[in-house]
Amino acid sequence: MSSTLIILIVAALAFLAIVGVGFTFTSGKDDAAKKRAREIGTGRVVQVSKSAGKAADDAVRRRAKTQEMLESLRKQDKERRKSTAAHDIGSKLTQAGLELPLPMFWIISIVAGAVCAGVVWISGAEGLVINGISLKSRPVLCAAAFFAGTFGLPQFILNTMIKGRHKKMINQFADALDVIVRGVKTGLPLGECIRIIGRESPEPLRKEFLTFADNLSMGSGLDRALGALYKRMPLQEVNFFAIVLMIQSKAGGNLSEALGNLSTVIRSRKMMREKVKALSSEAKASAYIIGSLPFAVAVMVYLTTPDYIMELFRTETGHVILALAAAMMGTGIMVMRNMINFDM
Repeated sequence: MSSTLIILIVAALAFLAIVGVGFTFTSGKDDAAKKRAREIGTGRVVQVSKSAGKAADDAVRRRAKTQEMLESLRKQDKERRKSTAAHDIGSKLTQAGLELPLPMFWIISIVAGAVCAGVVWISGAEGLVINGISLKSRPVLCAAAFFAGTFGLPQFILNTMIKGRHKKMINQFADALDVIVRGVKTGLPLGECIRIIGRESPEPLRKEFLTFADNLSMGSGLDRALGALYKRMPLQEVNFFAIVLMIQSKAGGNLSEALGNLSTVIRSRKMMREKVKALSSEAKASAYIIGSLPFAVAVMVYLTTPDYIMELFRTETGHVILALAAAMMGTGIMVMRNMINFDM
């Protein structure tokens, strides 16, 4: 056999080998392409694309629903703020935690006014003469004392009780949220966590959360129960708590994580409030000293030379000076109060 024939045979065999390797590598791609073509024919790829588009549409609808719900919650918050403004005595009694009927409150107020009027009558006050206007009528002074004792003193005591109760609620609220977070993480339902807070927390948190749990168990609904809680305790912390629960109930989400973040925010607000209080303590001390200084000087002057200070109460000119001093003192106290009072 000639060498030329041998070379041709080897070349042919090499060509066949290369072609076979090429078919081997390209057959998988052809099979994949054919398989994809069959899937397109059967509609599987269309279904996958439809499912992806549906998921995207669901996400868009969920975001739109969340935005709509936030807008409705803002409107509800404004309505709650208007409705929970403690302008009537019944709302103030509820916020103060007093289970006192309204007629009984007015009876107590009238008794307090009568006591104040009796004190003025027994003391034998002679009245004042300011710029020619005589207020020496003892019945007029007694009527003024009765009015102040009936409407001023009870309102002042009630407002003081409301502020003290709100302060206690703010100090305890973050701990209550931590109890709910731990309970939800262990698998307890929200109602049971709220009832645990009502059983084991001090007042006023105990009473408010027990009432909240009773409203939920009686089927009043989460929205109405939260509205009643905010009406009894119109605080920003309670409002935040209501918004988180409403968003979680309507849009879903991790309740423990949301309440944990809310607890952190409330603690940060408390720390900021305490920091502002510490920074304004010097100004408050100065205001107290300046406000009490005229009364302290008047007492010392009365102890040393009583005839000298009593001229302010015996003469008409002294009455005018006292009236001007009272007006200036009141103006200064209001200005200093607005300077050192921060709304957090």
